[in-house]
Amino acid sequence: MAVWDGRSIRPPYQLWLADALAFFDSRLRRNQAVFEYTDNPACIFRLDIEQASRSLVLVDGTQVALGQRLARLHYWNEHVPAIPEHGATIGWARRMQRAIAVSLRELAHYLSLRSDLADIAVICADVPSATRTQSGQLARIMAHYGFETLAGSECLPVVERLHRLGENVLISLIVFAHNPRALRADTLTRVRVPIYLSRRNLEERFAGRTSGPSEAQAA
Repeated sequence: MAVWDGRSIRPPYQLWLADALAFFDSRLRRNQAVFEYTDNPACIFRLDIEQASRSLVLVDGTQVALGQRLARLHYWNEHVPAIPEHGATIGWARRMQRAIAVSLRELAHYLSLRSDLADIAVICADVPSATRTQSGQLARIMAHYGFETLAGSECLPVVERLHRLGENVLISLIVFAHNPRALRADTLTRVRVPIYLSRRNLEERFAGRTSGPSEAQAA
Protein backbone atom coordinates (compact mmCIF):
# COMPACT_ATOMS: atom_id res chain seq x y z
CA MET A 1 0.00 0.00 0.00
CA ALA A 2 1.31 3.45 -0.88
CA VAL A 3 1.82 5.61 2.20
CA TRP A 4 1.46 9.35 1.69
CA ASP A 5 2.55 8.96 -1.95
CA GLY A 6 6.22 8.36 -1.02
CA ARG A 7 8.49 11.02 0.48
CA SER A 8 11.40 10.48 -1.89
CA ILE A 9 9.55 11.63 -5.01
CA ARG A 10 8.15 14.87 -3.58
CA PRO A 11 9.84 18.29 -3.73
CA PRO A 12 11.25 19.78 -0.49
CA TYR A 13 8.40 22.24 0.03
CA GLN A 14 5.88 19.39 -0.02
CA LEU A 15 7.93 17.45 2.52
CA TRP A 16 8.05 20.49 4.80
CA LEU A 17 4.32 21.06 4.45
CA ALA A 18 3.61 17.35 5.06
CA ASP A 19 5.65 17.37 8.28
CA ALA A 20 3.96 20.55 9.51
CA LEU A 21 0.50 19.17 8.75
CA ALA A 22 1.34 15.85 10.42
CA PHE A 23 2.24 17.72 13.61
CA PHE A 24 -0.91 19.85 13.47
CA ASP A 25 -3.09 16.82 12.70
CA SER A 26 -1.60 14.88 15.62
CA ARG A 27 -2.48 17.75 17.97
CA LEU A 28 -6.04 17.83 16.64
CA ARG A 29 -6.41 14.07 17.11
CA ARG A 30 -5.12 14.34 20.68
CA ASN A 31 -7.59 17.12 21.47
CA GLN A 32 -10.46 15.15 19.93
CA ALA A 33 -9.36 11.83 21.50
CA VAL A 34 -9.06 10.14 18.09
CA PHE A 35 -7.11 6.89 18.31
CA GLU A 36 -5.96 3.88 16.27
CA TYR A 37 -7.95 0.76 17.10
CA THR A 38 -5.58 -1.61 15.29
CA ASP A 39 -1.95 -1.74 14.20
CA ASN A 40 -2.88 -3.34 10.88
CA PRO A 41 -1.20 -1.17 8.18
CA ALA A 42 -4.09 -1.93 5.82
CA CYS A 43 -6.60 -0.15 8.07
CA ILE A 44 -7.63 3.27 6.75
CA PHE A 45 -9.78 4.40 9.70
CA ARG A 46 -9.18 5.80 13.15
CA LEU A 47 -11.87 6.12 15.83
CA ASP A 48 -13.24 8.32 18.55
CA ILE A 49 -16.10 7.84 21.00
CA GLU A 50 -18.53 10.72 21.30
CA GLN A 51 -22.10 11.56 22.25
CA ALA A 52 -24.85 11.62 19.67
CA SER A 53 -26.01 15.13 18.80
CA ARG A 54 -29.40 13.84 17.65
CA SER A 55 -31.64 10.83 18.13
CA LEU A 56 -31.43 8.18 15.40
CA VAL A 57 -33.43 5.21 14.19
CA LEU A 58 -31.72 3.00 11.60
CA VAL A 59 -33.34 0.68 9.08
CA ASP A 60 -32.68 -2.43 11.17
CA GLY A 61 -34.43 -0.84 14.15
CA THR A 62 -31.31 0.23 16.05
CA GLN A 63 -32.02 3.37 18.06
CA VAL A 64 -29.68 5.97 19.50
CA ALA A 65 -30.91 8.61 21.92
CA LEU A 66 -29.61 12.16 22.11
CA GLY A 67 -26.43 12.07 24.20
CA GLN A 68 -25.89 8.31 23.86
CA ARG A 69 -22.37 7.23 23.00
CA LEU A 70 -21.48 6.22 19.46
CA ALA A 71 -18.26 5.48 17.56
CA ARG A 72 -17.13 7.90 14.86
CA LEU A 73 -14.70 6.93 12.10
CA HIS A 74 -11.95 9.22 10.79
CA TYR A 75 -9.63 8.62 7.86
CA TRP A 76 -6.18 7.36 8.80
CA ASN A 77 -4.65 9.63 6.16
CA GLU A 78 -1.25 7.97 6.06
CA HIS A 79 -2.81 4.62 5.14
CA VAL A 80 -5.21 5.76 2.42
CA PRO A 81 -3.99 4.47 -0.98
CA ALA A 82 -2.59 7.30 -3.09
CA ILE A 83 -4.35 8.02 -6.37
CA PRO A 84 -2.15 6.91 -9.30
CA GLU A 85 -0.33 9.51 -11.41
CA HIS A 86 -2.94 9.53 -14.18
CA GLY A 87 -5.94 9.58 -11.87
CA ALA A 88 -8.18 7.07 -10.14
CA THR A 89 -8.25 3.63 -11.76
CA ILE A 90 -10.28 0.47 -11.32
CA GLY A 91 -7.28 -1.04 -9.55
CA TRP A 92 -7.15 1.86 -7.10
CA ALA A 93 -10.89 1.60 -6.46
CA ARG A 94 -10.53 -2.10 -5.68
CA ARG A 95 -7.70 -1.38 -3.25
CA MET A 96 -9.92 1.14 -1.48
CA GLN A 97 -12.77 -1.37 -1.32
CA ARG A 98 -10.49 -3.99 0.20
CA ALA A 99 -9.07 -1.44 2.63
CA ILE A 100 -12.55 -0.48 3.84
CA ALA A 101 -13.46 -4.15 4.36
CA VAL A 102 -10.21 -4.76 6.27
CA SER A 103 -10.83 -1.69 8.42
CA LEU A 104 -14.37 -2.74 9.32
CA ARG A 105 -13.30 -6.29 10.16
CA GLU A 106 -10.63 -4.89 12.46
CA LEU A 107 -13.22 -2.61 14.04
CA ALA A 108 -15.62 -5.49 14.70
CA HIS A 109 -12.77 -7.41 16.32
CA TYR A 110 -11.71 -4.42 18.42
CA LEU A 111 -15.21 -3.75 19.74
CA SER A 112 -15.66 -7.43 20.61
CA LEU A 113 -12.67 -7.14 22.98
CA ARG A 114 -13.78 -3.94 24.73
CA SER A 115 -16.42 -4.59 27.36
CA ASP A 116 -16.33 -0.88 28.27
CA LEU A 117 -17.72 -0.12 24.80
CA ALA A 118 -20.60 -2.59 25.02
CA ASP A 119 -23.10 0.29 24.90
CA ILE A 120 -21.90 1.43 21.46
CA ALA A 121 -24.77 0.59 19.10
CA VAL A 122 -23.88 2.71 16.07
CA ILE A 123 -20.76 3.54 14.07
CA CYS A 124 -20.90 6.75 12.06
CA ALA A 125 -18.80 9.08 9.92
CA ASP A 126 -19.09 12.39 8.11
CA VAL A 127 -17.43 11.65 4.80
CA PRO A 128 -16.29 14.68 2.75
CA SER A 129 -17.61 14.76 -0.80
CA ALA A 130 -16.73 17.30 -3.47
CA THR A 131 -20.28 17.88 -4.72
CA ARG A 132 -23.83 16.95 -3.79
CA THR A 133 -24.04 14.78 -6.92
CA GLN A 134 -20.95 12.86 -5.83
CA SER A 135 -22.38 12.57 -2.32
CA GLY A 136 -25.15 10.38 -3.71
CA GLN A 137 -22.60 8.16 -5.41
CA LEU A 138 -20.58 7.94 -2.21
CA ALA A 139 -23.68 6.98 -0.24
CA ARG A 140 -24.36 4.13 -2.67
CA ILE A 141 -20.78 2.88 -2.38
CA MET A 142 -20.89 2.86 1.43
CA ALA A 143 -24.28 1.11 1.37
CA HIS A 144 -22.35 -1.90 0.03
CA TYR A 145 -20.76 -2.15 3.49
CA GLY A 146 -24.04 -1.72 5.35
CA PHE A 147 -23.90 2.04 5.95
CA GLU A 148 -27.00 4.12 5.48
CA THR A 149 -27.32 7.87 5.00
CA LEU A 150 -29.56 10.00 7.16
CA ALA A 151 -30.33 13.51 6.02
CA GLY A 152 -28.73 16.27 8.05
CA SER A 153 -29.73 19.87 8.48
CA GLU A 154 -29.43 21.97 5.32
CA CYS A 155 -29.30 25.19 7.37
CA LEU A 156 -26.11 25.08 9.39
CA PRO A 157 -25.21 27.66 12.05
CA VAL A 158 -22.48 30.13 11.11
CA VAL A 159 -20.08 28.52 13.57
CA GLU A 160 -20.58 25.10 11.95
CA ARG A 161 -20.10 26.58 8.47
CA LEU A 162 -16.81 28.15 9.56
CA HIS A 163 -15.76 24.88 11.15
CA ARG A 164 -16.42 22.99 7.92
CA LEU A 165 -14.55 25.61 5.91
CA GLY A 166 -11.57 25.16 8.21
CA GLU A 167 -11.80 21.38 7.77
CA ASN A 168 -11.93 21.79 3.99
CA VAL A 169 -8.84 24.01 4.05
CA LEU A 170 -7.01 21.40 6.12
CA ILE A 171 -8.16 18.60 3.79
CA SER A 172 -6.98 20.61 0.78
CA LEU A 173 -3.55 21.17 2.32
CA ILE A 174 -3.20 17.50 3.23
CA VAL A 175 -4.18 16.42 -0.27
CA PHE A 176 -1.76 18.91 -1.82
CA ALA A 177 1.10 17.81 0.44
CA HIS A 178 0.63 14.08 0.02
CA ASN A 179 -1.37 13.37 -3.12
CA PRO A 180 -1.61 16.54 -5.27
CA ARG A 181 -3.11 14.62 -8.21
CA ALA A 182 -6.26 14.22 -6.13
CA LEU A 183 -6.63 17.96 -5.48
CA ARG A 184 -9.71 19.46 -7.13
CA ALA A 185 -10.87 23.02 -7.64
CA ASP A 186 -14.01 22.34 -5.59
CA THR A 187 -12.18 20.87 -2.56
CA LEU A 188 -12.90 23.97 -0.46
CA THR A 189 -16.65 23.53 -1.00
CA ARG A 190 -16.85 19.87 -0.02
CA VAL A 191 -20.11 18.78 1.57
CA ARG A 192 -20.46 16.06 4.20
CA VAL A 193 -22.15 12.71 3.73
CA PRO A 194 -23.38 11.48 7.16
CA ILE A 195 -23.30 7.68 7.16
CA TYR A 196 -24.36 5.26 9.89
CA LEU A 197 -23.80 1.56 10.50
CA SER A 198 -25.44 -0.36 13.32
CA ARG A 199 -23.14 -2.49 15.43
CA ARG A 200 -25.46 -5.41 14.78
CA ASN A 201 -24.93 -4.98 11.05
CA LEU A 202 -21.17 -4.57 11.51
CA GLU A 203 -20.95 -7.82 13.45
CA GLU A 204 -23.12 -9.74 10.99
CA ARG A 205 -21.03 -8.61 8.02
CA PHE A 206 -17.51 -8.39 9.39
CA ALA A 207 -17.10 -10.24 12.70
CA GLY A 208 -15.42 -13.61 12.89
CA ARG A 209 -11.89 -12.97 11.67
CA THR A 210 -9.23 -10.30 11.47
CA SER A 211 -7.34 -9.36 8.34
CA GLY A 212 -3.75 -9.95 7.38
CA PRO A 213 -1.60 -6.88 6.70
CA SER A 214 -1.28 -7.70 3.02
CA GLU A 215 -4.97 -8.18 2.21
CA ALA A 216 -5.68 -4.60 1.19
CA GLN A 217 -2.39 -4.34 -0.68
CA ALA A 218 -3.22 -6.98 -3.24
CA ALA A 219 -3.48 -5.61 -6.75
